[in-house]
Amino acid sequence: MAVTQQLARIPEGYLAACRQAAATSPDGDPRWDPPAYDVLDLDWAPALLKRVGEVAGLEEVHLDALRRATDGDTALDLGFLNTPPHAIAPFGGVPTGLDASQVARVSVLLGQIDMPVLLTALPADEGDAASLIGQVGSVSGGLRAYLLEHFNALRHFYLDAAQRHLHVVLWWD
Repeated sequence: MAVTQQLARIPEGYLAACRQAAATSPDGDPRWDPPAYDVLDLDWAPALLKRVGEVAGLEEVHLDALRRATDGDTALDLGFLNTPPHAIAPFGGVPTGLDASQVARVSVLLGQIDMPVLLTALPADEGDAASLIGQVGSVSGGLRAYLLEHFNALRHFYLDAAQRHLHVVLWWD
């Protein structure tokens, strides 16, 4: 099983209920089970997307938004999601997240990024482009299509979360 980045759009009330469930459960079970339509699997794309932004000279404010969209923040109290035996990120770091106001800001900035233009900064040769951004192995459909698909999914995910005033929780699983 590959370790991939997961994101979930979550209302504050759901986080509070999970926090309470973990606190009252004898084994710390937060009863974490966000609906499938509010979960996004970004595969291994986050580091590659950030690297494309760096290589293409993306403005710092937009590069920071891309980093925050894929790295989260530690301001949300998510320790209850990192407690064995119910830790949601058994293969990765501590879960992170963005609150609704952070999500709204990231969503606006992601909407301003023109990923097709950024992808033109990569070498034309697929192998050279992959080497430059640190892609190991091949991806189905080609590197540029893979990156564009995952960036568009990320942008749409954050736009929907912002419109619904949701938090985003991130982890590697």
